[in-house]
Amino acid sequence: PSPAVAAGLLGLLSVALALGGARGGGSPRFPWDATSAVVLHSKRLHITRAAIEAGSARSAQKAQVLEHQAFEQVALLTAEPLQAGQYYTLSIQYFANLSESFHGFYKSTYRTQEGELRVLAATQFEPTAARMAFPCFDEPAFKARFSITIRREPKHLALSNMPIVKSVTITPWLVEDHFDTTVKMSTYLVAFIVSDFKSISKITGHGVKISVYTVPDKINQAHYALDAAVKLLDFYEDYFSIPYPLPKQDLAAIPDFQSGAMENWGLTTYRESALLYDPEKSSASSKLWVTMVIAHELAHQWFGNLVTMEWWDDLWLNEGFAMFMEFVSVSVTHPELRVEDYFLRRCFDAIEVDSLNSSHPISTPVEDPAQILEMFDNVSYKKGSCILNMLRDYLTADVLKAGLVQYLQKYSYQNTKNEDLWNIMTNASIPYSLMFFNFICPTVGSDKNELQGDGFCRTQQSSSNAHWTKGETLDVRAMMDTWTLQKGFPLVTVTVRGKNVHLQQERYMKGVNSPSSTGYLWHIPLTYITSKSDTVQRFLMTTKADVIILPEEVEWVKFNVDMNGYYIVHYEDDGWDRLINLLKENHTVISSNDRASLINNIFQLVSIKKLSISKAFDLTLYLKHERQIMPVLQGMNELIPIYRLLERRDMDGTAKQLKEYIINLFKDLIDKQSWSDEGSASERLLRDSLLLFACVHRYQPCVDKAKGYFTEWQKSNGTLSLPADVKTAVYAVGAQTSEGWDFLLSKYRLHLFDVERENIELALSLSRSKDKLQWLMDQGLRGDIVRTQDLPHIIVFVAKTPSGCHLAWTFLKENWEKVVEKFELGSNSIANIVTGLTSRYSTRSQLAQVKEFFSSLEEKSARLRCVQQAIETIEDNIQWMDRNFEEVKTWLQNNQL
Repeated sequence: PSPAVAAGLLGLLSVALALGGARGGGSPRFPWDATSAVVLHSKRLHITRAAIEAGSARSAQKAQVLEHQAFEQVALLTAEPLQAGQYYTLSIQYFANLSESFHGFYKSTYRTQEGELRVLAATQFEPTAARMAFPCFDEPAFKARFSITIRREPKHLALSNMPIVKSVTITPWLVEDHFDTTVKMSTYLVAFIVSDFKSISKITGHGVKISVYTVPDKINQAHYALDAAVKLLDFYEDYFSIPYPLPKQDLAAIPDFQSGAMENWGLTTYRESALLYDPEKSSASSKLWVTMVIAHELAHQWFGNLVTMEWWDDLWLNEGFAMFMEFVSVSVTHPELRVEDYFLRRCFDAIEVDSLNSSHPISTPVEDPAQILEMFDNVSYKKGSCILNMLRDYLTADVLKAGLVQYLQKYSYQNTKNEDLWNIMTNASIPYSLMFFNFICPTVGSDKNELQGDGFCRTQQSSSNAHWTKGETLDVRAMMDTWTLQKGFPLVTVTVRGKNVHLQQERYMKGVNSPSSTGYLWHIPLTYITSKSDTVQRFLMTTKADVIILPEEVEWVKFNVDMNGYYIVHYEDDGWDRLINLLKENHTVISSNDRASLINNIFQLVSIKKLSISKAFDLTLYLKHERQIMPVLQGMNELIPIYRLLERRDMDGTAKQLKEYIINLFKDLIDKQSWSDEGSASERLLRDSLLLFACVHRYQPCVDKAKGYFTEWQKSNGTLSLPADVKTAVYAVGAQTSEGWDFLLSKYRLHLFDVERENIELALSLSRSKDKLQWLMDQGLRGDIVRTQDLPHIIVFVAKTPSGCHLAWTFLKENWEKVVEKFELGSNSIANIVTGLTSRYSTRSQLAQVKEFFSSLEEKSARLRCVQQAIETIEDNIQWMDRNFEEVKTWLQNNQL
């Protein structure tokens, strides 16, 4: 580094760690089995000396150090074998450079308002980067207690998992901070930061000190996060009935950060946009995002930190839970955000990847660091949270909560596997069986319900109710194994014959050569409502086919109520026509989540040739009258990608017709939007999405209004306060001219506009100038004007524009090595680039290019799951276009709005 930077780093790097017992000086203490070698993880550490001392001995014996770089391991060999049952102390001296990527102990920089460049150092160890900071047993099941000492300059401040117990001034320019010993925990949760951050603090109702740390100029944007964290930590302590075990919880916003946030115990770290909130400038979506991310990381303090998965194959026990708990907690602590409106979106995202053959079971074996990183995906996070939501709906919220609390209490400070959770859930449901069965077996008309052995009701022509109180145990493990140990999800086909409802399940599979779904069977907690009854009926389907007998014939039946179940439904014969008719005549008879799920399911069924595209488009006609956020956004999420596919291949104006159809569908809603920040969180989020959509797709009234705002804003040299929720649309229109683009860039470079960086990045990525788009990606790689952390979404933004799609692909091919070095092979960032860049490809030549490029790389890159996903998606797009293009064209000609 330059002398200025080197001076900034002076004193950051003396970090001493002790693991295990209470000894200091970088010395772990362990009882050994008899051996002559101790093998530890170590990556890019230069070990200068290693010694091993027996508990009773006066002198240490020197150890020879062997390194196996490919395995990221070192072996310490001793002349005399180590005795079983004896305690030994390891002393290792080593040095290392700060990492230049976003993992390990890495360097981050920021500029002050005056433009001065400042340096800090922070850690990101999950999943396998603690070994880049200190030699250790870097696997989640090796839990230890950590004593950390850090030397720093007096102008800096050091943070770690625990509070500082003492600071010693070593020289006038060097201070040594000693941190309290941690609780027993995994290596990936260790954290330290050396910086000049400022903080604000509050004490929770339970007496925990919460502090938010940011770069000094942004501390005024930390208040919202502080208040949210206090509320959320109090909520979790009450909900789990387990006290938060540390004296403090710090939340630190790191200027350079790859993912959204990290749950280090007692020192959670965040990307700035996931923690900072400015009430004057931030949008409603930003408030929702910040609240959800904090809720996620604080849920981890119990799920993940207190109870940890034994190995990364069960990562979902951390991530699926934290994502599920976001909704449980925020719906109570921040009811005004109405988070329940957005849960479905996550399940639709999960279904998207889980419908491909390249998907994987939630619980899946992994071995090397790249495979471990690949587990941090939509299946572990989003599918995990969706099946937990389904389980809550099945067991009831009280039973699920009782099970979770038992699980956390039983396994505190330990490691668990998938089955540990299900066994506890099965036991938790026993005391509730009696109450629960009465609750789920309503009497319909003169029929009585008989409880089957599967714990659910079927309507029988029987007068006996003796089985109601049998209290048979629900075998939660048998049921949930079908959701966690096999990939994919079920398609349930419903055929109504008079009062009989025939059900069939099979695996939903997209794809050209999709393998057969035989051998796949789920235990599906079916729910349904009918035209005659909006009481939710429940039935556990554990066989390939079954029949439900209704008390009377009905006009329509809707399965998977509110889409609480992780499955999709096809209605045979005229089943879909009846539902489409219902939406046309009175769509509010069913809930907005039910409407959103019908929109999603019908397009999923087109993909596997169960329905024609015309039928799906027929359903969308009702959207002209839709006003709720979930169905409107879902309609856009289905129709806009089809428009993008057509846009890339359009010869005859069909794409233009489709764009006009989509705009006309939502025109009344768009015209009704006030260009302000008024309304509930949902109304504000909807406004943000609608106006951006309308402006980007050149709906003239929207473009004119945005132009007016942009001109005024430009005249005021950016001082005019624009409504937060319309900024993205205004910037997007402004960036279409060269002068507007340059003006936006000049504001982007200013520190003041940090909250808006992502809005401006999106707008800059929508330019029609190839030179400007190329410059933007190049800068993202360099990292001084555009932060490298933002490069993944900039590449994807650019790829989605007609002028940028080829540029982005060329950029990735030319810079693959650099991108992998920065973001790590297997990471979510790499996966998002690969899948995001290719998601609209639909020609055979594009497919050939993608296959050719990835097969030219070394095997590890070529084998990445995201590459398989990209290839499958392109094949699927090709098929979709071949099959549906002409029909879409005809439908649009016959259905002008």
